[in-house]
Amino acid sequence: MKIKYLRQFYKVTASLLVVGLGLIQPMYSQDTGEKTLGAWYMYFGTHRLSQRWSLHNEAQFRYYDLGTNFNQVLLRAGMNYHATNNSLITLGFAYIDTDTSFSDFESTPGAEQGQNIPERRIFEQFIKKQRWGSLAAEHRFRLEQRFLTPGDTPKTEHRTRYRIQLTKPLNERFFINAYNELFVNLQDDWFGQNRAYAALGVYLNQAFNFQMGYLRNDFNGATFHRLQLAVFWNADLRTQKSSN
Repeated sequence: MKIKYLRQFYKVTASLLVVGLGLIQPMYSQDTGEKTLGAWYMYFGTHRLSQRWSLHNEAQFRYYDLGTNFNQVLLRAGMNYHATNNSLITLGFAYIDTDTSFSDFESTPGAEQGQNIPERRIFEQFIKKQRWGSLAAEHRFRLEQRFLTPGDTPKTEHRTRYRIQLTKPLNERFFINAYNELFVNLQDDWFGQNRAYAALGVYLNQAFNFQMGYLRNDFNGATFHRLQLAVFWNADLRTQKSSN
């Protein structure tokens, strides 16, 4: 049965990829950051430690194209407190290293072309989950303190983010996931960026799911298009401990 569903998933995703690339390639023939189809390869993990606590970890590798022109690496970890069954609070830390060869983010004063910008980030977030009929909805509010080092002049920036995400099952294996996330700067111009995302997903088992989707990333005066491949691992370590 699993093999049957996997075959269906591979056929659907392969068809979507072929059609998508066929449509996008003529549009993005120039070798620039904005006019090249990029890719984000991502891992997200949530590991339940107890009734109230879980550990979040993730790694993202972002490219200006499909895998040879490096753009950014993002490593993030956090501790989640499950206040209720449908809400959680997170405190975490992230490390980001960005290659500025192409400017797919807001220009950073002091950064020279081709210079990597390291960033250390503290974040706090609140997630609220609810159901709208067959749709699983998730609201995520995040506050970030960003410590950047562009050249010899360190700088600190603050921003807030809000994401609304909807997930709809197609059957017991396949689902559609979509979200929109707005970034608001707490200094300078208020608009940071907006991300709109849609993906087809498959549950590989109770702990793992895989998503393949498209992200439209809008900044002031620039729009970027990214293929996204993501693996999610949600492990309940309480069950493993009790079974030993």
